Amino acid sequence: MKTTAHHDARIANMTFASVYPMYVQKVEKKGRTKEELHEVIEWLTGFDKKKQQELIEEKVTFEVFFQRATLHPNAHLITGLICGYRIEEIENPLTQQLRYLDKLVDELAKGRKMEKILR
Repeated sequence: MKTTAHHDARIANMTFASVYPMYVQKVEKKGRTKEELHEVIEWLTGFDKKKQQELIEEKVTFEVFFQRATLHPNAHLITGLICGYRIEEIENPLTQQLRYLDKLVDELAKGRKMEKILR
């Protein structure tokens, strides 16, 4: 799926620190823990809890966040719809990577088992 240049630029310039509290709120509201969220983020990006906190404090953009990340080799197995986009059809790599993260957080909040989330 083709996204617009404006959409992709907006995603690139959003900070991880601005979205992280919403991720926490989303999963905790559904009875999951912050520790589980950290586990999911670490699986996708390779960033442990300490590094995630450093990135929040540094207020890195998602562009920098994913430039520094080492994506899990199975990240390409994350498929489905998120925010009206079919993840596997997103052409912009950064936008696709962010949607991978969004999808994992969604699955966690929906109560999916960790073994299934961490493909």
